[in-house]
Amino acid sequence: WEEVLKNGPVGIRDHFFERGGHSLKATALVSRIAKEFGVQVPLQDIFARPTVEELASVIQDLEESPYEAIQPAQTQDTYPVSSAQKRMYVLQQLEDGGVGYNMPAVLELTGQLDRGRLEETFRQLVERHESLRTSFETGPDGEPVQRIHDSVPFQLDEAESADAFVRPFCLEEAPLFRAALVKESDERHLLLTDMHHIISDGVSVNTLIKEFGELYAGRSLAPMRLQYKDYAVWQRSFQEKEGYQKQEAYWLKRLEGELPVLELPADKPRPAVRSFAGGSISCTLDAETASGLHRIARDHGS
Repeated sequence: WEEVLKNGPVGIRDHFFERGGHSLKATALVSRIAKEFGVQVPLQDIFARPTVEELASVIQDLEESPYEAIQPAQTQDTYPVSSAQKRMYVLQQLEDGGVGYNMPAVLELTGQLDRGRLEETFRQLVERHESLRTSFETGPDGEPVQRIHDSVPFQLDEAESADAFVRPFCLEEAPLFRAALVKESDERHLLLTDMHHIISDGVSVNTLIKEFGELYAGRSLAPMRLQYKDYAVWQRSFQEKEGYQKQEAYWLKRLEGELPVLELPADKPRPAVRSFAGGSISCTLDAETASGLHRIARDHGS
């Protein structure tokens, strides 16, 4: 728990989610338990029994299921996508080039800026992580596949403002990641970054931020044994096994027939086609409140 939550000490009756846990950390905890004890704890048990004491009894009652480590995939032209990537690929086609699955961020940089070093750090990240060199296309069988490029062009762009920076990605063109600088003064810049959700999530973004700091500081990183495509290949092989097929049969039975539309109360009728269009509300903060919010964001690294 202490390794996953990054704090401690942890007591046996401490609540996982009250100590900073969330769904991504719960998934990481399930993986750690599988590796350490050789059992598969259902994710729902982390939510239903969120203390070490309660989980211990769950682990004791589970049948042993040997931990299966993911192995590097053999080199090939294209690779299967993971279930999450397939869903994202299909949704992106339905959205027809929108930005609903973009993951933008704005970072304030103060002090003297070494632009060349900043751009080189980004290039090192692109070279290190295959996901930043991955494009997606439809294979001969109609299924989406991912293609990993040996190299992709990348440069740190200049931008006038953050407003026009976020724009649609073409999933067939790598990298699905971009960065730009907005110069506000000689010692104050805004670093804009954006990547598509099909190649990143909350965990991977945190990894990129950490590695960016290490590389920018001139420190070297240990080689990566696995890349995301290795997980996608492992998942595809798992889907061909009996255990997965039983799970699939269960859910096909459970969800058979016409599914009801979830009608939540809203101020407007549900449109025929989902849209991410929205409005904006502006307000002005006094200097004291704005300063306080800035300190909170700085202290929490956001």
